[in-house]
Amino acid sequence: GGDQPDPHVNPALVGALASRTVELTGLIERHRNELSPAERRVADVVLRDPEMVAFGTVATVAAQAATSGASVVRLASRLGLDGFSALQAMVQGQLSRQLRPATERIRQPGPVDVVGQVLAAELDNVHVTLDRVDRAGFERAVSALADDKARVLLASGDASAGVLQQFAAELAMLRDGVVLLDGSEVAVARRAATVGPDDVAVVLDLRRYDRAVMALARRVAAAGATVVALTDRTLSPLAAVADITFVVSATGVGPFDSYVGALALLNAITAEVAARLRSSATERLDRIEADWSSIGALVDD
Repeated sequence: GGDQPDPHVNPALVGALASRTVELTGLIERHRNELSPAERRVADVVLRDPEMVAFGTVATVAAQAATSGASVVRLASRLGLDGFSALQAMVQGQLSRQLRPATERIRQPGPVDVVGQVLAAELDNVHVTLDRVDRAGFERAVSALADDKARVLLASGDASAGVLQQFAAELAMLRDGVVLLDGSEVAVARRAATVGPDDVAVVLDLRRYDRAVMALARRVAAAGATVVALTDRTLSPLAAVADITFVVSATGVGPFDSYVGALALLNAITAEVAARLRSSATERLDRIEADWSSIGALVDD
């Protein structure tokens, strides 16, 4: 039954490794370009179906990845781990950490309406997304976006366009050179034609990936720009061309993905960019506020 401990889980080892949730995703991200096609398929199984890895065997993981057991073991070694058992222990630690909030919530009345269900799902989306953030990657992304000598190009899939528009509007109030790549492919290509190594591109897209967004990300990367990707998994095609990847949780209660986790991460990035540009951003915001006041654009009461 669900209340019984799984005999395959080592509780002491799980507890010791529970704080390393982000480390496994980070390991795979750092070694992504070193992985063979077979090892990439195993890594994708690790990230997509952690329960399979946590409670399975080398053979079952290999079968799921359509490869050999040797590829499973080689992936563990490639990540610097001492064999499949160490990889499995890290995944068990990840699952243990994810399940702790559930054990707390079960002591409270369960949500019986959609509002309660969405509340639980979105809290998890924000928690998981921000918990996964690699601090070194976050620092690199913020430093690039706070460099006011670089242009910032922003692109997203259709479903996430509103989220990136909000990010673009706020970033443009902090600094010059923010370019939202929306509209037709002709318009996007025109604005992106002069992209170069000094520029930064932030690209947001989840499965199923927008073909035009993937093509744009590849062109921007080929031009030498720094590409910051927000996507749903480390091994997504968008992550494959990115210099910095943030994996967002997008579990939706209804039929559509949720972008609340992505919005929370972009809010964190905006806040830190504002802190880095405090002097120039303060003057800029004062001028914007003065213009709004002069035309009576906003009503306070």
